[in-house]
Order: sequence, then structure tokens, then C-alpha cells
Amino acid sequence: MSISKGIVAVFPGQGSQRSGMGKDFYDEIPVCRQTYEEAADALGLDIAAICFDEDSRLNLTEYTQPCIVTTEIAMLRGLAERYGFAAGCFGGHSLGEFTALVAAEVIPFADTVQIVRERGKLMQTAVPVGVGSMAAVISEGIDIEGLKKIFADLPIDIANINSANQVVISGDASALPEAESRVKQFFPSEKSFRFVQLNVSAPFHSRFMKKIEEPFEETLKKYSKSFNIQNAPKVTSNYRGSFHADSQDAVIGNLVRQLSNPVLWRDNMQALADRADRIYEIGPGRPLRDFFKTIGVACESVTGLSAAVKIFVRE
Repeated sequence: MSISKGIVAVFPGQGSQRSGMGKDFYDEIPVCRQTYEEAADALGLDIAAICFDEDSRLNLTEYTQPCIVTTEIAMLRGLAERYGFAAGCFGGHSLGEFTALVAAEVIPFADTVQIVRERGKLMQTAVPVGVGSMAAVISEGIDIEGLKKIFADLPIDIANINSANQVVISGDASALPEAESRVKQFFPSEKSFRFVQLNVSAPFHSRFMKKIEEPFEETLKKYSKSFNIQNAPKVTSNYRGSFHADSQDAVIGNLVRQLSNPVLWRDNMQALADRADRIYEIGPGRPLRDFFKTIGVACESVTGLSAAVKIFVRE
């Protein structure tokens, strides 16, 4: 595969983790094993063991975030070494935006795993476990503004605009039953929908995360001297919905505000599709592929080496 500005790489975020993720890359490609070792050195944690063994920490936000970023970068490096894979633009969903910034060489990998571990700690401590929750609203052609209005007086926010057919809400767990009741009234009786509570430990991308914006900004500033900001315009911003500007303050601001504002993934997909000949999702899960389908764009998912063989040997 030749380097092409028309090749786009996208990375899923938290929720895509699974035990054993990345082990086939780790076992077969030396640069992938070195990536896990680099993360372990940076964090003082055996990231490979958390990813590969039955380790409960994999689902604790503080550990989930560096584990996912490590796995995705290991996979990306493995694809580059084995198949010559290279992309010109990058995007990531929520946590995946940090992987995208590493892939575009905006933030060094070793710094990023430390940044996202701190991000995970802050996100978990923002709200006591059990107090916050999230739910997906799934139906064809959702009226986003209408949905916002019915939650206006509830401690519930729009967290992710994933596609025309899926919106995630986030907020006080005790308000979710009322939110579900209002959603039922919102959709016409003949229109089908699903309301799916998510298995998460905090209300991400909501007003409840605002209290951690300042300490997270300090974390980013601590590492900002290593940022290669000229590459930032290759990466989409969840907060803005469009590509990052080549401004250190702007990138930091976008990443900070991403914590308490909606992930504008639908806008990110369109921005990436406008520059893409081919789009590849790289990570332990493949939630983004179906989102791209909703805008009529093909996205091939690499979740393991067997999938990579089918895709890249064919090409």
C-alpha cells in the first residue's frame, strides 16, 4: 500500500476494549510488542498483561484509556510495518481522538498514554460511581434539536451525535427513567426506537465533567512542549466537528472542552469522508464502521491480524 492523502484512519474509543485485544499483533510483529513495552515503561504498568489476561482493571476507566490507545497504536504500527499502511488524515471517537493525534505525530505516544491515564482518573473521580449514567437513543433520522428540548429541564445532556440514527445522552442516573419516558412521547407512535442504557461508570461528555476541565488542561499544558502542532490539521476534533487548527492553545482547548460537550462524530465523519478515497477503522472493536454506513461511506475495520490479511493482501 502506498502513502496517500486519500487514506483515512479512524479509531474507536472507550467501550471497544476486550480481553486479549492486540495479542495477535503482539505475538507476531516485533514493533507491536515494543509498543506495549513503551507504554509499560511510561506508566510503570504491565499494559500487555492488563490487555491480554482476565484483568478487571481493563474496564476501569483509569486503565481502559491507556490500554485502548496502546492497542490501537500497536496495531497501526504493525500495519505500517507489515503492509506499508499509511494515512493522510485521522479521526477518533472520544478517547480515539487521542490515538488519532498520536497517529498523526501531534503528541508523542509515551506522553499520550500518561495523559489519557490522568484523563481517566479525573473522569472517574468527577462523579461517584453509580451517580451518573449514559444511554443510547436509536431510531432513523433523529431530530437532534427536538431531543435537546425535551431534556432541557433534566440533568441530562447530549453526549454523542454518532449518526443520523444514534444519539447518546449522559447525566444523572436517577433522571434516566424520566428521560426514557420523554423519548417515548417524543417519537410518533408509528416510529420505532430503542433506548439502551450503557454499561459505563460515569456520565462522560456532560456538564458533570466540567469540574475536571481545569486540572485536565494543566495536564495537557505539562506535556505541550512535545506537541508537533503543525500536524494537528490532519486530525478531526470531536468538539469542533471539523479539523483541528495548527494552534497549540486551540488543540488544548478542544481536548479540554471535549470532556463536557458532545462528540460531534457525525460531523467528523463527513469532514473525513470529504478527503477520503478509503477509510479504515483500526482498533479492538468496530463501532465506527456502521456509523459511516449511515452517511453512505464505506469503512473497512481492522480488529485483528486475520482481518488485516483479508483487507491488505487482497489489495
